[in-house]
Amino acid sequence: MTGLDTALTRDAGIAVPLIGGAMFPCSNPELVAAVSEGGGIGIVQPLSMEYVHGRLLRDGLRLIRRLTSKPIGMNVLIEQSSKIYLERMSRYVDIALEEGVRLFITSLGKPRWVVDRVAQAGGLVYHDVTERKWALKGLESGVRGLIAVNHRAGGHAGPKSAGQLMDELGDLGVPLVCAGGIGDAAGFVAALHLGYAGAQLGTRFIATVECTAHPEYKSAIVAADEDDIVLTERVTGVPLAVIRTPYVERVGTRAGPIARWLLRQRRTKHFMRTWYTLNSAWRLKRGHFAGPSSRDYWQAGKSVSGITSIEPAGEIVRRFAAAARDG
Repeated sequence: MTGLDTALTRDAGIAVPLIGGAMFPCSNPELVAAVSEGGGIGIVQPLSMEYVHGRLLRDGLRLIRRLTSKPIGMNVLIEQSSKIYLERMSRYVDIALEEGVRLFITSLGKPRWVVDRVAQAGGLVYHDVTERKWALKGLESGVRGLIAVNHRAGGHAGPKSAGQLMDELGDLGVPLVCAGGIGDAAGFVAALHLGYAGAQLGTRFIATVECTAHPEYKSAIVAADEDDIVLTERVTGVPLAVIRTPYVERVGTRAGPIARWLLRQRRTKHFMRTWYTLNSAWRLKRGHFAGPSSRDYWQAGKSVSGITSIEPAGEIVRRFAAAARDG
């Protein structure tokens, strides 16, 4: 499949099988809207909306609606971390449904409750996976499609290549979306040739006019090559893909021995994950707005190798679409 009519475009009601992935902290409302207006679908990250960009979720969704009438989606992180957190996520889903969102992308848990809630409103859920066992859990919960996160992705990347994931998941009978390593139109077309129903891009959309990330962050993405992307445990406790900077080189990429031990213990791992979550949210928010002197981290994937300029998000979507039409 090298055209633009895929299972993803039909499910999401969009023209181009391209998702602007939800990013903490980079998914500001203007960026989400620009991806959708260009013909793809922008995905809202609700924690980013409220705690980075300073808008209540409902207000942020309504701002996006003033910027575009085209479909948008929302990311739901469903890890069983605390009752308060899950109640918040449940409230976010209700608000999004009330505001007309019908495509949801779930991560980090079993998405049954999201699927059930969304299905009542006629919506669909796609689920992030890095290997077959997580895909099967998602399908048991009734998800419509899978976001196959490969080893070239930014943030928390998977261990396998796009080709390996297609071989591993291709027989499951649901749409697969390629996530990771796509920074240019050629990579997008290659993913469609592999049999993917579309692609999810994150890093490529940070280096855009509409993204409110610090100009130095965007410039670092444009200047970086894939060898400049390293995995660090020091932000979230598990490997996170970031740009190698002097600060990253100075502090190293491995969590300390005490932290690693606490993360493995049943009684302490949830406390450590909560601590890392709070710490990483603060660091990544600072890194989003701060310049190169900041002692923080800039998330990015290996797609940096295909990113050569900062440009409007809509132009990226249209260029990728043209390349897919040409085959």
